[in-house]
Amino acid sequence: MLRTVFRVVLFLLFVGTHVVSAHAADKIRVVATTTDLKALTEAVGGNLIDVDALARGNQNAHDLEVRPSLMVKVRRADLLVTNGLELDQWAEVVVQGANNPKVIPGALGRVDASQGVPVLEVPTTRVDRSMGDVHPVGNPHYTLDPGIAPIVTANILEGLVRVAPQQRAAFESNRKEFLGRLESSMARWTAMTTPVRGTRVVVDHNMWIYFLTRFGLLQAGAIEERPGIPPAPGHLSKLIALMKDERLKAILAAPWSDQKLAERVAQETSAKVVLMASAVSAVKGADSYLDMIDYNVKAVVQALR
Repeated sequence: MLRTVFRVVLFLLFVGTHVVSAHAADKIRVVATTTDLKALTEAVGGNLIDVDALARGNQNAHDLEVRPSLMVKVRRADLLVTNGLELDQWAEVVVQGANNPKVIPGALGRVDASQGVPVLEVPTTRVDRSMGDVHPVGNPHYTLDPGIAPIVTANILEGLVRVAPQQRAAFESNRKEFLGRLESSMARWTAMTTPVRGTRVVVDHNMWIYFLTRFGLLQAGAIEERPGIPPAPGHLSKLIALMKDERLKAILAAPWSDQKLAERVAQETSAKVVLMASAVSAVKGADSYLDMIDYNVKAVVQALR
């Protein structure tokens, strides 16, 4: 009797393991270059997909070290979602090393999430390396504006449909549900930021313009004189004088930026360094896309009141 029971248990375990494996194999394998795009892809794909991100949330997505482990992830992908606008150009090196024809530029499994995005800060003059990390095609940090999420998720939806057309209805339903939650949150965020609209703030790196524009805040200056290049003493002196003169209260800083330098400027000016979520999971409490925006809105409003 015990031997029979044992055999039945082994059989059930065998069947269960293979069912789970088959279920996992049926899922669409997606790789996103950033955690923001991972979160937005999950919102559309739901339980029909498995998503991984190449960059961690607390990393500077401009300068990611290309490692063999990233190529392995992309080699297995059915879909690759990129930020575009030259934020994640390193992804092309990963794709070349991955040798996956599904996700090369122009392939059905390739999504540029920036398609159709109203790009800010597009240079009107010639750009060269002496200007720092200035992007010739405009500021690439559009995912920090929740108002652009409908465009991004539409691009992701179309990419998913290209590789799994039979699941269009499910993807559209997932996206509609997410946008409903986003709309509700937008009303709350707008109400929260209304009292501080028009307030000027200082930033560490020039990546917050989409967030500031969405909620009616203004960028008065930046710790970096040129993007990606440490500031000269003369630039910091002018910035500190400006902050004192205008009594600016907040310096928005990413987790990967020079926190000590931001704190030094804050001490000189009686301002506060506001640790921002530069991406999903960049800081504790920003574990989803909506949570990330919620965290940033609350952090800024609290600092400015």
